[in-house]
Amino acid sequence: QVQLVESGGGLVQPGGSLRLSCAASGSIFSINPMGWYRQAPGKQRELVASITSGGYTDYADSVKGRFTIARANAKNTVYLQMNSLKPEDTAVYYCNAVVRTYSSVTYSNYWGQGTQVTVSS
Repeated sequence: QVQLVESGGGLVQPGGSLRLSCAASGSIFSINPMGWYRQAPGKQRELVASITSGGYTDYADSVKGRFTIARANAKNTVYLQMNSLKPEDTAVYYCNAVVRTYSSVTYSNYWGQGTQVTVSS
């Protein structure tokens, strides 16, 4: 019932910037929260940033001061602005949303397919 589509990944040099976008579509009653996770080869998937519908944000210590998460609630869209990128930021980035549909009274987790971010000189 719900689809999450990410965009904006790519190859950048250290110190560069990227902006990731994720749009949710389907029979959506409400979404709260939305977030970004990442997974590098050989590592566990980790939370990068999350945001509630009210604007409360949470960031991994490794990205604080460099990444900014934002959302457009009316569009069911979440963004991740990534600045001062480092090689260790290289990973597949996944959009996540906790969604209640019109046909359910409970919330469920949904994931996008992921977008590759590579930081290399």
